[in-house]
Amino acid sequence: MTYEQLVALGFTKTRIAHRVRTGRLFRAHRGVFAVGRPARTPLERAAAAVFACGPGAALSHEGALALWGLTHRWPASWHVTVAADRRPKGITVHRSRALLRRDLRIQLDIRVTSPARTVLDCAPSLPDKPLTRLVNDALRTPYLRRSQLADVCRRFPTHAGARRLRPFVDLDDATTRSSFEDEFLAFCERFGFPRPLVNVRVAGHEVDALFADERVIVELDGWAFHRDRLAFESDRDRDADTLAAGFPTLRITWERFHRAPAAEADRLRTILRRR
Repeated sequence: MTYEQLVALGFTKTRIAHRVRTGRLFRAHRGVFAVGRPARTPLERAAAAVFACGPGAALSHEGALALWGLTHRWPASWHVTVAADRRPKGITVHRSRALLRRDLRIQLDIRVTSPARTVLDCAPSLPDKPLTRLVNDALRTPYLRRSQLADVCRRFPTHAGARRLRPFVDLDDATTRSSFEDEFLAFCERFGFPRPLVNVRVAGHEVDALFADERVIVELDGWAFHRDRLAFESDRDRDADTLAAGFPTLRITWERFHRAPAAEADRLRTILRRR
């Protein structure tokens, strides 16, 4: 709770100070108190950081990613975006007067930047592969749409994250589900293949990648997802259904892909050319 909230409930400055001395209120930041015990959980500490930065402040950057469930790791320190100039000790404050109502949300009772704005803020500090995985994972949740990414890139064109996100905005295909799929798209670009469709349905089955003009399916087989009998049988049943529909399947394993990418590219190129 904030000092202002306590006063609104009828507490005087003297009564607040007495409860701090007797261990019923614990100072989390100047003018922010934890009730009954110190703030311990990430959610409690995140809420305290937002309260400390004043009305309209919002959790942002890595803390916002964690609050939206887009990462499982909470940051060691908090970043908060504010409209006014208020800089509590121990909190990294980002000033932005251009935020609109749609850039701010309430998640788990904490004011936070929207998923689109959060991804924009985090993009400059992420290497290419983690950023690709973050964007695609976020697009597969109910929280983020590609049009929302386009919106923040358009409204904040000089933001360092806008340049990193524009390639994702320009795409109109499905999102990837794994780092293996991300690497396969990069592999196609590296070896001059047309960009395949990813995670589309063929003959009633969702396939990893499809070269539509050649009607060739590529399945990316990582051992972690294909090592039990059920997966083995399901994969072969799917291959038979899609082959009956005129779509042969090439299966590329993680080990072959990383051990001999050029050989895999030559084989795929031969198959596509003959189709």
